[in-house]
Amino acid sequence: MIGAAAMAVHGVSRSTRDVDLFTLARECLEVAFWAPLRPTSVEARVRKGDADDPLAGVVRLTAAGGEHPLDVVVGKSPWQAAVTAGAREALIEDVRVPVASRVDLILLKLYAGGPQDAWDIQQLLEGPAGAELTARIDAAVTALPPQGRSLWARIRDAARG
Repeated sequence: MIGAAAMAVHGVSRSTRDVDLFTLARECLEVAFWAPLRPTSVEARVRKGDADDPLAGVVRLTAAGGEHPLDVVVGKSPWQAAVTAGAREALIEDVRVPVASRVDLILLKLYAGGPQDAWDIQQLLEGPAGAELTARIDAAVTALPPQGRSLWARIRDAARG
């Protein structure tokens, strides 16, 4: 799990309608993969990324009524394998789900690079472990493209005052 639900597991609350899952499994981007859902009230909308897209694609799963959609985010960069490998289980509403580590969540948000992502990163860095977390991001950020590294530099500069 990534996104706002994962942030909540790490102690940062942010309102959202959806739940985001992360995978590198490209078969999720094939319409046939979701065929078993056809008899249910769940609709799967597949959006494949193009060559310039930082993601392989996204699948939005929506139940009848459209409330609480689930997004399956499909990564494509080699460094993203660490996100799934480093995930740890958390109990959410009586269900055990793998959740991205705080470091991996920050790296994904640096990779996405939007204004909400920057705010999320600042929230995730707060607290007594902020200095250790910053050092871990410093070591890992080299795997990101230039835009992600640049955003990290701006966030670090702003934190220093």
